[in-house]
Amino acid sequence: MYAITIPEPGGPEALVWAEVPDPVAAEGEVLVEVVASAVNRADVLQRRGFYDPPPGASPYPGLECSGRIVGIGTGVSGWSLGDEVCALLAGGGYAERVAVPAGQVLPVPRGVDLAVAASLPEVTATVWSNVFLVAGLRPGETVLIHGGASGIGTMAIQLAKAVGARVAVTAGGPEKLARCAELGADILIDYRRDDFADELRRATDGDGADVILDIMGAQYLDRNVRALAVNGRLAVIGLQGGTKGELNLATLLGKRAAITATSLRARPLDEKAAIVAAVREHVWPLIESGRVRTVIDREFPLREAAAAHEALEAGGHIGKILLRAA
Repeated sequence: MYAITIPEPGGPEALVWAEVPDPVAAEGEVLVEVVASAVNRADVLQRRGFYDPPPGASPYPGLECSGRIVGIGTGVSGWSLGDEVCALLAGGGYAERVAVPAGQVLPVPRGVDLAVAASLPEVTATVWSNVFLVAGLRPGETVLIHGGASGIGTMAIQLAKAVGARVAVTAGGPEKLARCAELGADILIDYRRDDFADELRRATDGDGADVILDIMGAQYLDRNVRALAVNGRLAVIGLQGGTKGELNLATLLGKRAAITATSLRARPLDEKAAIVAAVREHVWPLIESGRVRTVIDREFPLREAAAAHEALEAGGHIGKILLRAA
């Protein structure tokens, strides 16, 4: 088969379309013929040499895909050859075929195009596991979503609204904020112009956010804590703003607040399977009913992954960038 490889870390030009050995479905796995994948920030980090795949995972980038099952390993039940699926991956989505643990495979939601379904597994698993399973967002609470126009952000807005939460977002500029509003965001904060902690507290009569979904890490740590409500929960899922920050524990203590930091890629298979099962139970019905949808900014052929990475790093996109293999 052919796949996007990374012979040496570097810029987008480091992504090389090359012939590689065919994968085989091991025990507990299915083999998927890839129709599409999607670009995630983790793929960029891997390309740069900062985020290696977990041991045993495919060396090729790509944390999600959609396609058809063309092979089934021993010990797998519930799936058949030819089934149209999408899947959460530890790597290998930028390829013509990929072997996937069966517990990380999902049926394509009714009414969703097979290729478009490739944009769903990573964002839905990330948002559901952090905002709901970890941070426990409840109806009537306020959630602050950083990067509201990103793939993660556009999904988080919709899922939070679907459960009856009040949604605040940060995004860069009026166009992105307008798209966030179309998806249901109630409080719109331009991070280029305003201090989000001050703006959020002003918009909530001083209460702040019950849950914050953060992609920035160190750069936002102090302001995130200031923006939390009493009993608030900060969920850190990205480190785009650095890894080391100063934390005022007295402020955190006074608010009886909590900070969690999680990643999805390196979790044990049973944890990933549990998250995927929760997504299928809670998120898939919302997608099939039309209440929640994936937002696609643009598409590229898979072999042009370098151009897709350039688009992601330019930062002008809203939602997901799709890679079509077929």
